[in-house]
Amino acid sequence: MRICLTSSAGGHLNQLLKILPIAGKDVFFMTSGKHMEKTLKGYRVYYIEDPVRRPLVFLTNSIKSLSILLKERPDVVITTGAGMVIPTCFIAKIFGAKIIFIETLSRIESPSRTGKIIYPIADLFIVQWKRLLKFYGSKAVYGTPLI
Repeated sequence: MRICLTSSAGGHLNQLLKILPIAGKDVFFMTSGKHMEKTLKGYRVYYIEDPVRRPLVFLTNSIKSLSILLKERPDVVITTGAGMVIPTCFIAKIFGAKIIFIETLSRIESPSRTGKIIYPIADLFIVQWKRLLKFYGSKAVYGTPLI
C-alpha cells in the first residue's frame, strides 16, 4: 500500500512524523518543509510551496500536486493540514485514494479551516481533543494526541 503523508512545515509535519512507525515502507512526503530535509532523508519527498491565501500559488500548487499524484498513485493520503494540502486531498480522492485527516493538536477549542474543507471527503477524520467532536459529524473520531 502506497501512502502519501502531506502537511505544511513545522508542527503539522512533526505530528505526521509520529505515525511513521505504523505507516509502512512505501511512504512518500509532500510538504513545504524544505528545512526538514535531514529528518526526511531516506524517503521520497516532494516540496510544494505553502500558498498562504495566494491564489496563483494555490493554482501552481494544484498543478504540481496533480503531477506528483499521477506519478506516485497513493492508495491513502494522511494529513494534519494546513491549507497547502487541500488540492492534494481533493485530487487524490478523485483518483480513488482514501483520505485520512488528523485535526492538528493545536486545535483545542475550534476546528481548523482546512479540517472543515476536508471533512466532507475524508474517509477517516480524527480529532485529538474530545471537545472538537461537537463541531464535526459522526465521521469524526477521537484519537490520542500525537505528542
